[in-house]
Amino acid sequence: MLVLGDAHADDADHRQSLLAAYRESNASVALHTGDLLYYDLPVPTYFVAGNNEEFDAIDALRRGEDPEGVRNAHLLASTVAEVEGLRIAGLSGNYAPTQYDESRADLSGERRRHFVREDVERLKQVDDVDVLLTHEAPHGVVYYGYDAGCERIDELLDALNPDLCLVGHHERHVEAEYGDTRVVSLAPVWERFYELDSDTLELTDYATPKE
Repeated sequence: MLVLGDAHADDADHRQSLLAAYRESNASVALHTGDLLYYDLPVPTYFVAGNNEEFDAIDALRRGEDPEGVRNAHLLASTVAEVEGLRIAGLSGNYAPTQYDESRADLSGERRRHFVREDVERLKQVDDVDVLLTHEAPHGVVYYGYDAGCERIDELLDALNPDLCLVGHHERHVEAEYGDTRVVSLAPVWERFYELDSDTLELTDYATPKE
């Protein structure tokens, strides 16, 4: 299956890269780790929302609606889906300590980009997760002179113990281990795309074609 990092596909050049990755891969299903910003997709795509999205569309998907201009975009918002024999779970949003204890129903405007405690606690109840999609990274993966990990993602990995965690947001390729979980921070779509072997969970990366 196709695996994609940040797309920011509201930008025309980035959208071309996104669609080129779909064409080059020729996969029948895809996973995406957020900052998509384009939801009319060639094949079924299971994704988590990032901190840059069209939040009216994301809210509609949270409610189970089919908003205009959205095709093949399946939001994982503290939910799990069976994809090619794998249980794929996802946490949508990024972390803001000041908003974490708010109710999701009380978030408005740009604050809708965040996940809250109820989102994390709900996802912790999911069983038998093979692959976890998050926008934020756990600790021990991405460094900017400091560890950019998020303690709430640590909590999820401790609770769910997936075999693989795929991370967006940081727009750089980094691989690490968190306990028994292999963690991969994905490069952005305009640089690379990935293919995931659903039997072995091996991830292979390719340069995105330039058009």
